[in-house]
Amino acid sequence: MSKKLSHLDESGKAQMVDVGAKPVTARQAMAEGFITLQAETIRAIADERVPKGEVLGTARIAGIMAAKRCGELIPLCHPLPIEQVSVDFDIPELEPDHDAPVRVHIKATASISGKTGVEMEALTAVSVAALTIYDMCKAIDKTMQIDGIRLVKKTGGTKSTVTV
Repeated sequence: MSKKLSHLDESGKAQMVDVGAKPVTARQAMAEGFITLQAETIRAIADERVPKGEVLGTARIAGIMAAKRCGELIPLCHPLPIEQVSVDFDIPELEPDHDAPVRVHIKATASISGKTGVEMEALTAVSVAALTIYDMCKAIDKTMQIDGIRLVKKTGGTKSTVTV
C-alpha cells in the first residue's frame, strides 16, 4: 500500500500543504518525552541548587515559547495562532538513599481552532523543554539522556481522535 506524502508535489519537490479548503475545527495534540538524570541532579533541581537557576519553570516557559514558534523552526510547518499550550513534568519521589538515575516524564498539550493540527507544536514543546533541562543541568550531570519523544494523542480534523 503506497500513500502519497502531502509535503511533496507531483515531481517530488517539497511543498507546503494547502489547507485553505479544510474546515476550521477544534484540534488538540498531546506529546510526551523523557529525560533521565542522576538522583542528585533531581535533588538539586528540587532544592533550587542548579547554578543556572530554576530548572522546571524555565523549561516549561521554553517549551511553551517553542510551540508558539514552531512554524519558524520546522520547514513547511504552518505558523499557527496557538490558543493553549501546557508543559508538565512528572518526577518520581525519591527516598533519601536513592542513588539510581531517575526518569522524568515530560508532557505537553497544544490546542487550536484551525485548519491543521498541532502535533508538531506539542512535540516541539516536549523537545525544547527536555533540551532546556539538559542545558541547565549539563554542568552537574554528564549522564543525562533524552528519549521517547512521541505523539500520544490528537483530536480534531477529519479523524476526530487518534491515539498513537
